Amino acid sequence: MGALVGLGCGLGVLLVLLGVTTPRIARQRRPSRWQRLIDRSGTSRVTPGGLLATCVGVGLVAALVALVFTAVPIIALIAGIAVGYAPIITLRRRASRRSRALRGSWPDAVDTLASAVKAGMSLPEAVADLAQRGPEALRPAFAAFTAEYRATGSFAGALATLSEELRDPVADRVVAALRIAREVGGADLGRVLGALSMFLRADARTRGEIEARQSWTVNAARVAVAAPWVTLLLLSTRPEAVAAYSTTGGAVVIMGSAVLSVIAYRVMISIGRLPDDPRIVKDPTQVGAAA
Repeated sequence: MGALVGLGCGLGVLLVLLGVTTPRIARQRRPSRWQRLIDRSGTSRVTPGGLLATCVGVGLVAALVALVFTAVPIIALIAGIAVGYAPIITLRRRASRRSRALRGSWPDAVDTLASAVKAGMSLPEAVADLAQRGPEALRPAFAAFTAEYRATGSFAGALATLSEELRDPVADRVVAALRIAREVGGADLGRVLGALSMFLRADARTRGEIEARQSWTVNAARVAVAAPWVTLLLLSTRPEAVAAYSTTGGAVVIMGSAVLSVIAYRVMISIGRLPDDPRIVKDPTQVGAAA
């Protein structure tokens, strides 16, 4: 009995030591919301911390300017918050333009790739050739692919570099299809690339039509939100309006209006917004895991 108790205690101590000393596999952290926005905009030099610092700095400057011109603290506060959000809006617009440009470029790139393969080029050579013959929006990323492939000779590693350079959901799907096409090869390669081109072209056409139809909703939401606040700024140049808005009641009215404006704007944008495509490659290094 004593031997069993001693064996059990020793086994327990051993398990505790193994749990403490065994290195744990680090869990992959999901990119933050701002990091995903930065990735989609293609501004690799911007960091989430730098974006936050820019928003705070711009907001403080705008609040001070508004306070000087209106002499109403609550208006200055709202102006600082609104202008401080401008860098994020700029990144979102840049990300939207970049996504449309990439989405429209991929069908032509895949068609060029399929033509090169049919002409007798190998798949890595055909992909590298897109650095000179591909669409302008994609040439820098394919140039990075070419440099990586020539330096290492690894097609999977070069695909990982391509995915990291573009950081785009459509690019992830294309990279995955290229990896599959590399594995399939043979007579099916042209068929895979042709099917991929038709899918990308149909997706870009459908999404473009929807975005064109919903643009009036987004513009109407922006005008509806901006018009009352432009009127408020104009009224703040009159002394009697400044005196009215400087009171507690005036501050409550302005704050309530600001909250309602934000809620209404977010609801209208949410109704008209298309869902963002998720990236299928969370870590670009996983692209070459199977190769």
